[in-house]
Amino acid sequence: MSLPGAVPTILIADDDRSIRTVLTQALGRAGYQVRSTQTAATLWRWVEEGEGDLVITDVVMPDENGLDLVPRIRRLRPDLRVIVMSAQSTLLTAVKAAQRGAFEYLPKPFDLKELLAAVARALAAPLPLAERQTAASGESEERLPLIGRSPAMQEIYRTIARLTTTDLTTMIIGESGTGKELVARALHDYGRRRGGPFVAINMAAIPRELIESELFGHERGAFTGATSRSPGRFEQAAGGTLFLDEIGDMPPEAQTRLLRVLQEGEFTSVGGRQAIRANVRIIAATHRDLRQAIRQGLFREDLFYRLNVVPIRLPPLRERAEDIPELARHFLDRASEQGMASKTLDEGARLALMAYRWPGNVRELENLMRRLAALYPQEVIGREVIESELVDAPAATPEPTAAAESLARAVERHIMHFLAAHRDGLAPSDIYDQVLAEVERPLIEMTLAATRGNQIKAAAMLGLNRNTLRKKIRDLDIQVLRGVS
Repeated sequence: MSLPGAVPTILIADDDRSIRTVLTQALGRAGYQVRSTQTAATLWRWVEEGEGDLVITDVVMPDENGLDLVPRIRRLRPDLRVIVMSAQSTLLTAVKAAQRGAFEYLPKPFDLKELLAAVARALAAPLPLAERQTAASGESEERLPLIGRSPAMQEIYRTIARLTTTDLTTMIIGESGTGKELVARALHDYGRRRGGPFVAINMAAIPRELIESELFGHERGAFTGATSRSPGRFEQAAGGTLFLDEIGDMPPEAQTRLLRVLQEGEFTSVGGRQAIRANVRIIAATHRDLRQAIRQGLFREDLFYRLNVVPIRLPPLRERAEDIPELARHFLDRASEQGMASKTLDEGARLALMAYRWPGNVRELENLMRRLAALYPQEVIGREVIESELVDAPAATPEPTAAAESLARAVERHIMHFLAAHRDGLAPSDIYDQVLAEVERPLIEMTLAATRGNQIKAAAMLGLNRNTLRKKIRDLDIQVLRGVS
C-alpha cells in the first residue's frame, strides 16, 4: 500500500498480453504506477505482501477465476478496491461481481475513459464497501433471464448488479415486449429479498373497482359477497418483492392509497381498521409516458417521484439490433428443448432479422422463432423465409398494451369477479358499463394494430363514426402511428 501522498499503484491481472499493455500504458500516462501479471497466483501474492492501492482483474485466467479472488481480497484487505473486467458480459457476471464485493464491473471491450474514471472513483472512495453476500453457486448461463451483449444491455446488467444490495424502489420503463417483468424478477432473484415471494399484479388487467381489494385485501363483510377475510398482494408479498406492472393504468383512488403506503410504510385492508406494516420492496413498470400522464391529470406527480427513485429504461429491440442473433439462437434452442425441430439461421436470415424494426420487441422475435421451429421443414432457415414471415408485419405500429389480452378472457374474468362479489344473487345494474370500460381500450388498440393505424379502416371495423373513434383515442390516450389517418 502506498504511503499518504505517494503515487497510487494499480495491480493488473489478465492473461491477455495486449490488454495488459494497453492498461499499463493508459494508467501510466494518467500518473499511476502499474504492476501487471497474467496469473491469479501472482496477483494474490502481491495482495498478501501488502502491495497495491487498487486491483483490476479479469474473470477468466489460466489458474483461477478472478471472481473467486474478490471475496478473499475483501477479507484480507477490506480497504483494497477491486475492479472486475470480463468478456463474459452477461447479467450473471455483473451480479456475481457486485455480490462478491467488486467496486466496479466493466464488460470487455471497455472504453479507456470509463476505466480511468472508475479507477479515480475507487481510489477516492473514503470508506470500504459493505460486504456483499456470496453469489449462489451452480447458476448456469443458459438459465439467465436476460440476454444481450450490446452496450445498452451491459448498462442494465450493471444497474441490476448495483441494486442487489438495496431495497430501493425502482421504476422500469419500456415498450411492451421489452422484458420489464424479466428485469423485475432479476432484481428480486439476485437481491436481498430473494428468499421471499415475488408477487406480480398487472394494473391494466384488474377491474378498477377491485384494484384496492386486490392490493390491500379486504375484511369479512367489507362488501357484498365478502364472506371471509382475504389478504391482498401486499400481504402475499411480505418479505419479498411486489411488482406493479402497468402502473400508469392505476385509477386515481388506488394511486392515493399506494402513495400513503410508500409514505407511511403501512396500509389498512378494505373494511379494516388495524394498520398492517408493508414489508415489501416495490418495483413498478410502465410502457406509458408518466410525465405526460401527470400533465393530463391522469397520474399523481407525488406518487411518480416516490416510485421513480431508480429509473431503468429498457431499450426497444430496434435499438440493440446486435443482440438479435443471440436472442434468436436462444429462442430456437428453447423450442428444440420443448420438442420442436432443431433449426439454425444462415447469415442472410440473421441480417434480415437485424434490419427489421420489431414493433413487438423481444416477445415478437420469440414468437417468430417458435413459428419457424414448428412450421418449416428445412434445418437451416434462410433470408427468404424471414422476409416472407415479416413482409406483412406492421413496421412501426405499437403493439397492444398488456391490457390487450384475450377479450373473451377479460370479459369472463370480469364477470366472475362480479359473481364472486354478489353471491346473494343481486346482479349489479352497471355490469355492462363496467365490462365495456374493461375491454374498450384494448379493443380499440388491437383494431388499430390490425389496420396498421388506419383510423378510417378501424372505425369501419368497429362500426363507429370516425370522429367518435378519434375522440375515444384522445380520451383514452391511445398512441397511434403518426401520418396514418
